[in-house]
Amino acid sequence: MQKKDSFFVNRIKSVGYAFKGMLILIKTEASIQIQLFIAIVVTIAGFYFNISKTEWIVQVSMIGLVMSIEGINTAIEYISDFIHPDHHPKIGLIKDIAAGAVFIASIVAVIVAGIIYIPKFL
Repeated sequence: MQKKDSFFVNRIKSVGYAFKGMLILIKTEASIQIQLFIAIVVTIAGFYFNISKTEWIVQVSMIGLVMSIEGINTAIEYISDFIHPDHHPKIGLIKDIAAGAVFIASIVAVIVAGIIYIPKFL
């Protein structure tokens, strides 16, 4: 019988797997790369315009939200393709809905960015 790892060791392994997944997303997914670029740009803008602590919280939350949902969307696409590699209307619907979730989060993020930065330009 194999000795079971401790809770602490399992948590460290889990963080390692999550970090590996994040790197895979960043290295292989164009949409995440674009979102990461946008995140860097708005972060630089945040420092340039000296946004408030509350604005930072909202901005970082939106970056995390969009990128996380994009990661989930990518996972849904991969599992859908694995389950049914050929085109199937139901799989297409599932992928469209997941992409729609990313689109909603992205629209909200753009609106939030407008609320934060448009007054800084005026």
